[in-house]
Amino acid sequence: MTNQTQNWLQSVLVYKDLRMLKILLLGAISGFPWVLIASSLSLWLKEEGLSRSTIGWAGLIFGVYAFNYLWAPLIDRFQIPLITKKLGHRRAWIILMQVTIVLSLIIWSFINPSQNLALLISIGLIIAIASATQDITIDALRIEQINENEGKTMAAGAAMAVVGWWTGYKLGGVVALFTAEYFENLGIINYWQLTFLVLGVIIILMNFCLIFVNEPKKTDRQNKQRETDKMIIDKLGYNNYFTNIFAYISGTIFGPLISFFKKNGFAIAIGILGFVFLFKIGEAFLGRMSIIFYKEIGFFKGEIAIYSKGLGWITTVVFTLLGGIMAMRAGTIKTMFFAGGLMAITNLLFAVLAWTEKSELLFAIAVIADDITAAFATVAFVAFISLLVDRTYTATQYALLASLGTAGRTTLASSSGTLVDWLNGDWGTFFLLTTIMVIPSLICLWFIKNKIQIG
Repeated sequence: MTNQTQNWLQSVLVYKDLRMLKILLLGAISGFPWVLIASSLSLWLKEEGLSRSTIGWAGLIFGVYAFNYLWAPLIDRFQIPLITKKLGHRRAWIILMQVTIVLSLIIWSFINPSQNLALLISIGLIIAIASATQDITIDALRIEQINENEGKTMAAGAAMAVVGWWTGYKLGGVVALFTAEYFENLGIINYWQLTFLVLGVIIILMNFCLIFVNEPKKTDRQNKQRETDKMIIDKLGYNNYFTNIFAYISGTIFGPLISFFKKNGFAIAIGILGFVFLFKIGEAFLGRMSIIFYKEIGFFKGEIAIYSKGLGWITTVVFTLLGGIMAMRAGTIKTMFFAGGLMAITNLLFAVLAWTEKSELLFAIAVIADDITAAFATVAFVAFISLLVDRTYTATQYALLASLGTAGRTTLASSSGTLVDWLNGDWGTFFLLTTIMVIPSLICLWFIKNKIQIG
């Protein structure tokens, strides 16, 4: 056996670590809420007769993911009475947020979108906030499962987190679409409302699985955060109620930022932030409108479920694991350049699909290519920001970087429906524009590639 073969085998064997299975579960818990407020909500609104622009702007509820870093330090510091002592700090927060999501789904089951759109979107916003809050805890718990000196294991963990996320999202989507179609065929008028109740049951089952994910030993994170507060108070020269509040707020919000800029230097830090913000904007524009595109060119819910969700899940799992191995072997930077090129090619495939007649074969090829791209891009991105965080601010810095990436994907991509309408439904040109959107992020990455040391 050659050395190269042995090295590849060693990379594959990293996935045998028991921690990978726990990270897989955490990823599934994180991905499942997106079934509710992404594809399912979009299709629900479409079938209720709402416009593409309305559906696109409804996606602004995803914007809360861009700001969850603001309350991430509170998630680190505040312990939930009674629950935390029984379940642990991280798991207590996850379960509290999932209970909030289930209660929101129950309320959704009584709402008619065409009559109470504002209320429906408001409940969707609550689901998004709960999901974004649980993600803070899940990401911190995932990173803390792995030691700081285990770079390859972190890349493997990133791959498993992505597999888990897509498992929750894709298979959850299969359940949602087939359940909705089943209830619709039975003649049930409020078939989407009933579907959301079924999805709520799945969330409850996920809570029971959390008992298998143990929390790591207590860290000195909170002590170090208090040291930062004390340093600020010492700088102020006063120690009273108001300076304590000021120090707490300053330490929780600006402490992680100061640490990040000190570690990387101002210019490189700005380059990193620019790349993180821009990297997946083109993919987000495509993703936000894809299910509407599938519907408009004549595909049924069952066909969308098979190709986009079921087949897509298998593709995503396989290529995410391969992406993890590539990140371990070639490094995250090269993997992200590779993924960026794939994004551009994939978006062009969708343009070709739009300019031709309905073709199941071309549809399957485009969807598979999109899933391969998303797999490589996401695992590299997650590994990239996971390796950048300071363990003193695990939750806050990861949430900050992840939120910045989400900001680009959600705030800008919310105009995707308006862009399609402005183009008079010219889907081909729309997908061509999403291809061009890939370029700016790769320019940022080119300038910082030799100046950051993450492998």
